[in-house]
Amino acid sequence: MNPLTKTDPLKGRPPVETALFDFFKIGPGPSSSHTIGPMRIGADFIAKAAALPRETLDRAARVEVELLGSLSATGKGHGTDTAVLAGLTGNQPESCPPTVLETLRDHPPSGLVVPIPSHPLPISPSDIRFGPVRHSRPYNNTLVARLLDAGGGVLFALEYYSVGGGFIQWEGYEEPHRGKPVHPYGSMRELQERLQETGLSIHELILENEMAITGLSRPEILSRLNRLMDAMYDSVRRGLAHEGRLPGTLGVWRKARALSEHYGQSNFEVARLLGRLNAYAFAVAEENAAGGIIVTAPTCGAAGVIPAVLYAMKHDLSLGDRALREGLLACAAVGYLCKHNAGIAGAEVGCQGEVGVASSMAAAMLAHANGYDATVVENAAEVALEHHLGLTCDPVGGYVQIPCIERNAMGAVKAFNAFLLASAEKLPEHKVSLDAAIVAMNEIGHDMNIKFKETSGGGLAVSFVEC
Repeated sequence: MNPLTKTDPLKGRPPVETALFDFFKIGPGPSSSHTIGPMRIGADFIAKAAALPRETLDRAARVEVELLGSLSATGKGHGTDTAVLAGLTGNQPESCPPTVLETLRDHPPSGLVVPIPSHPLPISPSDIRFGPVRHSRPYNNTLVARLLDAGGGVLFALEYYSVGGGFIQWEGYEEPHRGKPVHPYGSMRELQERLQETGLSIHELILENEMAITGLSRPEILSRLNRLMDAMYDSVRRGLAHEGRLPGTLGVWRKARALSEHYGQSNFEVARLLGRLNAYAFAVAEENAAGGIIVTAPTCGAAGVIPAVLYAMKHDLSLGDRALREGLLACAAVGYLCKHNAGIAGAEVGCQGEVGVASSMAAAMLAHANGYDATVVENAAEVALEHHLGLTCDPVGGYVQIPCIERNAMGAVKAFNAFLLASAEKLPEHKVSLDAAIVAMNEIGHDMNIKFKETSGGGLAVSFVEC
């Protein structure tokens, strides 16, 4: 990164090239970096192993996986070992029903195999090992997959990284060749400049970039976006319908339905809106904690914030579908910038990069969908992110339940309040740019102690147990 300056803290950054449907993924909870990413890694390792020379595969006897860093520290609570096993046995997040993960977790069948064509190999939960939490690899969430011979010798090995939001990389990884954005930007300042130069709105610019990067047509993108939004709405509805205890040893009860029923009867208009907004966020976060199907927004751990705000905009604020789609595109721009210039993984930057970024995106979505210009959109996003700076990721027991579920609700409410503040202030009086907040998040995340970055080694994860 170029030296930071007060006037342009992200000057010289390469342009954002993230694609919409890489960023928003439909898949099972409870964690994008600990569940969706490792499942994708397992499937990718199968594909790479299948391409090895026949003489190598003829000597192969089994597969072994070692989890490192946060994947090891909280992998049991997050279901990382189960997710890797699911990937190695031929499942992909987009099509893997929750029942597969539940079965592998609670009653793993004997005779599981890694389906390498013509060379199927036996695999069992004991082949997934939990390695050191502290290591020197470039990413905290590291996984090493090995193809072994009968004597334990390594025939082929690859070091993988689950970098947040379900994105994965590996040693020697290079970005796949795709189209280039027609309106390149690497910071919010540059995005504002592109908007002024072209006269486009944020959602139009994101659409044109998406078409250039992916080759998809506008109708194809909008159709996929509708399916994405439907998946978000479905996760709210399912969460509101369910009751009972969540999986795991904490004994956490679902609260979404009770919240919805309680505040649906309130005579206080503000309480009705905020109460239902809380209920919607609880609903999705509880579905995620139960391993249900959700949308990474930008992660599984923060998956309740944006769907909650989107659902409230549709059902409580009566905004039309077109405004909601355009708002979601605008909020994607904020998420892209946060991922591009800081991070969205709790294991890398703490929960400021998960719920904090989700809240920032949701605030931008509210502002854009309600017709405000790009400056208000930026200011709303900045306020929401600023007031999540320093937020640690310290899940109790390694489960995405305490404090994660309530934190999604707080992020949704903060997004709404950030929108209220930004839409009422005089624009010249706003002092902090979104770029500055993102730079601050990156610095704080880099300096944050590892025990506060999804390892359950400090903070509430320790004090709760001691109580």
